[in-house]
Amino acid sequence: MRQAILPGARQQALGTGFNATTTATDVISGIDLTGKIAIVTGGNAGIGLETTRVLAAAGATVIVPARDTEKAKHNLQGIANVELDTMDLLDPRSIDAFAERFLASGRPLHMLINNAGIMWVPLRRDHRGIESQLATNYLGQFQLVARLWPALKQAQGARVVNVSSFGHQMAPFHFEDPNFQHREYHTLQGYGQSKTASNLFTVALDQRGQAVNVRAYAVHPGSINGTELGREAPLELFQQMGFCDAQGNILPEVAATLKTIPQGAATTVWCATSPLLNTLGGVYCEDADVAELDEGQIEHRPDDPSTARGVQPYSLDEANAQRLWTLSEELTGISFPAS
Repeated sequence: MRQAILPGARQQALGTGFNATTTATDVISGIDLTGKIAIVTGGNAGIGLETTRVLAAAGATVIVPARDTEKAKHNLQGIANVELDTMDLLDPRSIDAFAERFLASGRPLHMLINNAGIMWVPLRRDHRGIESQLATNYLGQFQLVARLWPALKQAQGARVVNVSSFGHQMAPFHFEDPNFQHREYHTLQGYGQSKTASNLFTVALDQRGQAVNVRAYAVHPGSINGTELGREAPLELFQQMGFCDAQGNILPEVAATLKTIPQGAATTVWCATSPLLNTLGGVYCEDADVAELDEGQIEHRPDDPSTARGVQPYSLDEANAQRLWTLSEELTGISFPAS
């Protein structure tokens, strides 16, 4: 019988020499991706766009599925080796259709980067009654990986990178009421739960995928200036948090603590390509290294986004990871044995 791994047992820094200022271009230096195929959800904006640009520049063919293809076409203009397709993570039929089109191409999939996500949204539910952040940030990931599994196995050495967040520290996964049907809705609780789910999925996926040479990683990109993640949040919220002035301009002292978009994409690209991870998976990473397990020893200061680091043991718990896998199959109606 396989012995259970304690939560966070693999969370040991590798000493990569990278840090919070490292860029995506830095981590991929010297790596040739010619002949490799990547899919990057949300790959037409923010850190997803930078991830697409850097992987394509290294020789990979990058497929970007997007909900708004006109916007995506405009943003991706001038980047070679990119293919654009349509997909809406809130629509299970759209995910299936995209996956079917890719599988029909007969190509292997070497890198699946689940980058797309939403945050700070009011209570919304999809047609299944699933809360929108859980549906988009996690269940969409689960379904897409399940549907693309044949292509990932075909690659004979694939990586799945789930873009998570320090926001997982806002909430564990609420197994009794994941869709806020019997408790008051708080948008950051919903966001935190969805990112904890992504971390737990990474643990279970890597455990199952090792036998077929598919490894999985969860990523905290960092606190980043210039993304669209907070586009639905009211200006008053950022002002209350002390991030903006009365006109909505980010305060210089806050901006100085935030990552740039090239820095924010670094850990995603590192997890997708670094040879240091050839024999390691199922870990949560930040600043282009394996993150430290947060057992209460890390000081998190609201006035300093750079202290938003570390990973909670509850989001790496193996038993909860297996429990979530079963629940995810029930919620999506997908049997995903991952074998």
